[in-house]
Amino acid sequence: MRFSRTLIPTLREVPSEAEAISHKLLLRGGYVRQLASGLYIYLPLFWRVLERINRIIREEMNRIGAQEMLMPVLHPAEVWEKTGRWNEIGDEMFRLKDRTGRQMCLGMTHEEIMTWLASREIRSYRELPQIWYQIQTKLRDEARPKSGIMRTREFIMKDSYSFDRDEEGLDRSYQLHIEAYDRIYSRCGIRFYRVESDPGMMGGATAHEYMAPSPAGEDDVAICSSCGYKANVELAMSNPPVPAFEDWKYEEVHTPEKRSVQEVSEFLGIKPEYFIKSLLYIADSGPVLVLLRGDQDLQERKLERVLGSIRPAHRDEVPDILGVEAGFIGPMDHNIRILADECLKEGVYVSGANRKDYHVKGLRPGTHFRAEFHDLHIANDGDSCINCGSPLRIERVIEIGNIFKLGTKYSEPLKAFYLDEKGSEKPIIMGSYGIGPARIAAAAVEQGHDEAGIIWPSAIAPFDIHILPLNMGDEKIREAAENIYESLTEAGLDSLLDDREERAGVKFKDADLIGIPLQIVIGERNLKEGRVEIKIRKSGEKSIVQLDEVLEKVRELL
Repeated sequence: MRFSRTLIPTLREVPSEAEAISHKLLLRGGYVRQLASGLYIYLPLFWRVLERINRIIREEMNRIGAQEMLMPVLHPAEVWEKTGRWNEIGDEMFRLKDRTGRQMCLGMTHEEIMTWLASREIRSYRELPQIWYQIQTKLRDEARPKSGIMRTREFIMKDSYSFDRDEEGLDRSYQLHIEAYDRIYSRCGIRFYRVESDPGMMGGATAHEYMAPSPAGEDDVAICSSCGYKANVELAMSNPPVPAFEDWKYEEVHTPEKRSVQEVSEFLGIKPEYFIKSLLYIADSGPVLVLLRGDQDLQERKLERVLGSIRPAHRDEVPDILGVEAGFIGPMDHNIRILADECLKEGVYVSGANRKDYHVKGLRPGTHFRAEFHDLHIANDGDSCINCGSPLRIERVIEIGNIFKLGTKYSEPLKAFYLDEKGSEKPIIMGSYGIGPARIAAAAVEQGHDEAGIIWPSAIAPFDIHILPLNMGDEKIREAAENIYESLTEAGLDSLLDDREERAGVKFKDADLIGIPLQIVIGERNLKEGRVEIKIRKSGEKSIVQLDEVLEKVRELL
């Protein structure tokens, strides 16, 4: 393609609304433009990036026997009502009515629709297994769209679904997707982790997320470099450092107007890890007292896995339920359910005394209170790995994909059954697997850039080569540029020819900003000797080659 005939509106200034590096550079590089909050226009360069990513996705999905199809974006409410998610999902779902008053929604995912199709088309065990996929637009009414194209209200997603006879079949389909996803992300040239994750609203027993390390990410993962344990902090387990406990006697201490762990810690001169923090939550089953060590924070997703739907108690609810105001709550002598973090099983602690302005010192689990113990704390940097005891590190990441073992969560309510060898009716066992192509692109920019601009991995760059004739008014330079462009095109390579009548400095800045992997610079001095310069965008390494060696050198470098 020719620069002069392509929409590439580069910007010199950093847009004020952009925070993430990928957002800034994709705006400056003329890749995207924002229409409204969470809504982006993908300009020609970015669409080429997405097409290359999608081609890799299609190749690897087809390789495992998946079949591509296309589902509607507009869904009737009754399909979602049958699985219960019409009411479970809140304001994130776009809901509307058609002209007849029928309730509809815009699809944020397609489990219901794929299962609806399977319920009508799959009849026998002989038709299983099946893997179906699509690359389709999704819509989610994000409360806080941010980070450019990473968190939007409309996005493109590859979602696939496996249909099997039994759990063993699901295991095989799940493993096929793991292998396909590993190849997809590797081919796209980004660093990634596969981590254990919480299935969340998707349901099912097992889930993993694919994460690309980046400071711009919205998630954290706990990683053990020794044994390879990796998990989203929403469910990552860890062993916090164990303090050296003292054998305090059980006694009340006066703590006037000191409520928080930090305030009481400073007042008594005792470190926060020797405290028990008591939090009151309201679950569907009633109030629950949650206990954490004073230096730990609650991971609410872990608590939800135990209790289901929860909310923190309002401040004015606490005295009515526990008989003491917040800040002085202790775990003793309550007639409600008590959940405690695993690290509180042993030790001697300080906690609220269940009366205003007092705390107790010398509190022992099992002696002064009893509780159900669960892993409830957020894993922290430096905690010990539960598998091997080595230190964990917490890393910021971008979610770029996820895989779920759904089981029969959708097949049973939507009556997606098959007849087995004996003629018995059984529910189809399902899996669901998603990839965000635009998130892959954003992650590639976050991981590949410098002060001058983007550095694309060669497999997903909008073009393979950027041809930079420094003076298009010079007939010999123009002729050499055209010849190189034609020879590369004939060889099946995608080139962007900067045929603009612009200064060399402008072309160099735009080339580095756009980030195409190879640059061929055609200048008067080298051309007099029948040579051109080839520059690798990532390393800055330059080679001077003869005109008749350009194609061979480009192939070697790519």
